[in-house]
Amino acid sequence: MSKPKNNNILDSVIFKKLRKLYLLAFLAIAITIIISQLLIQNHISTQINDSRVINIAGRQRMLSQKLTKEILFLNDSDTSDERKEKINQIKKTFQLWSSSHDGLIDGNQKLSLPKESNKEILTMFSEVALYFSPIKKAVENLLLKLEKDPNTSITLLKKETKSILTNETEFLNAMDVLVFKYDDISKAKVTKLKYLETLLLVVALLILALEILLLFRPFSIKIKDTINDLLKTKEEAILKTEQLNEMYIAKEESLLELQQLNYAIDNAVLFVSTNSEGSILHMSKKLQNLLGLSTNTIKGALEELLTTDLGQQMYLKELLKNKGRIWTGEVQIITKDDTDLWLDMSIIPLKRVSLKQKTLILCTDITQRKHNETELERISKEKYQEEIESQKILSSKIIEAQEEERKRIAKDIHDGIGQMLTALKFNAESINLNNIEVSLKKIENLKALSKEIIQGVRMATFNLVPPELTELGISSALQTLTVQLSKLTGKNIVFQNKTDFDIKLDSLTETNLYRITQEAVNNAIKYAKANYIFVSINHSSDIMSITIADDGIGFDIDQVKTNTEKGMGLLFMEERIKYINGRIFINSVIGEGTNITLNIKLDKI
Repeated sequence: MSKPKNNNILDSVIFKKLRKLYLLAFLAIAITIIISQLLIQNHISTQINDSRVINIAGRQRMLSQKLTKEILFLNDSDTSDERKEKINQIKKTFQLWSSSHDGLIDGNQKLSLPKESNKEILTMFSEVALYFSPIKKAVENLLLKLEKDPNTSITLLKKETKSILTNETEFLNAMDVLVFKYDDISKAKVTKLKYLETLLLVVALLILALEILLLFRPFSIKIKDTINDLLKTKEEAILKTEQLNEMYIAKEESLLELQQLNYAIDNAVLFVSTNSEGSILHMSKKLQNLLGLSTNTIKGALEELLTTDLGQQMYLKELLKNKGRIWTGEVQIITKDDTDLWLDMSIIPLKRVSLKQKTLILCTDITQRKHNETELERISKEKYQEEIESQKILSSKIIEAQEEERKRIAKDIHDGIGQMLTALKFNAESINLNNIEVSLKKIENLKALSKEIIQGVRMATFNLVPPELTELGISSALQTLTVQLSKLTGKNIVFQNKTDFDIKLDSLTETNLYRITQEAVNNAIKYAKANYIFVSINHSSDIMSITIADDGIGFDIDQVKTNTEKGMGLLFMEERIKYINGRIFINSVIGEGTNITLNIKLDKI
């Protein structure tokens, strides 16, 4: 007993030592990484400053050339505004050039320039100052003269111009040397950083090598020994497990029986179980309450307890004889208190030999659902009858409308064309060839009457079936309709074919679309008191739309539909569009007008 205890103490000491070494090794690697990152970040920051300095120093060459060029572009022939603009540009360039030069030496926060500390660079700036100062002084004198008199002649500025040109070349050469010096210093910093990075890499690799030799190798040996111990322990555990398995076999059988019972409890509130002879072993309280039974009265055959109807008992008896298969279905029963119930029943045979229960019956009360289905069927029949009655009323209204249309056509022919034909007859019979002058007048009257009769016949046929609809299609027919109604009513009725729709649809579709549009326009004239009516056609690859919009008084759609006279027009429009598998959208605002849109799918035509 003391030996294992000593081994455990030894293992604990070894692990603590290894843990400390691991921490030291990881700490060393972390320190080298942090130092490396600090050096890199410092170098990046320095590089950013160096890049900025080199860019500004290089830009000084460009600015000095730009300043010289702008001064040389001054011309006596410039207008006053042009001269002032050039002077302002010289000032801006000179200010940037001068401030950048000072910033390279003393630093400039606005230009992100650090103060120069390199003695060699400062010495070179002292040399550059020999050319920078005369240029700066000459530009300042030149700007002073121009501020006093912007129109100063270029000849009066020759002294300053000559000084600038004399020193510019030397200034550019000196700045070239200075920029190259900046570049050399930057390269030296990079070389130094590379050396430090290499040194840190060597240190990191050395630490890793020491870890492998002093940590990983001893630790792997220790892990190997531990695994061997675990394998031995596993073998012992397997032997003990085999012994325990024999003890658990009997318990598993009882657990399976309980699991099957739990399945019934978890998945159905109503359940009953029976033995091989069909006797009830257990019935849930919920099922007892549903059937009106008590625990003491649960005796006899199951089918006799479920229902009092003999036919239902025979049917259930046959179902319970079913062996080896699960049965699911709906069963109607009548309880002892004459309650009619519907159950969704599942009969599940249990096949294990050791189980006392041989059949499990799961039930769900679906009586309310069945009552709902019956009620839904009754409501559906009533709704169907209502629709039939509605169709009958609609058909009678359509017949009445057709009869009214026939009466109107007959009246138009009798009162218009008929009377004109009678007048034509009387005028023809009254012609006396002996009186040439009177006869000629009557002949002229006959011509006028004939013309009116022709127009009347055309108008009557137009109202029935416009020829444009048959020959040219819906677009031309609607255009003619709007023109004719505009002439007859004096209203502003406008038609627009927005997408140049010229597809010839089938006769049934075009006729219904025309009649719906005609009804909508007539309603706008008759009821809406509209002054402006706009009819348009628009189409895409699969849909054609007709829109009828007016600026009339508008109406309440629900209120109009209850009005027999006005509502029939909307009803006919809806029935016509349904007949050709289209859709109608009616939007009306009282006091603002009405907008009606008809949609037809072109791929179904």
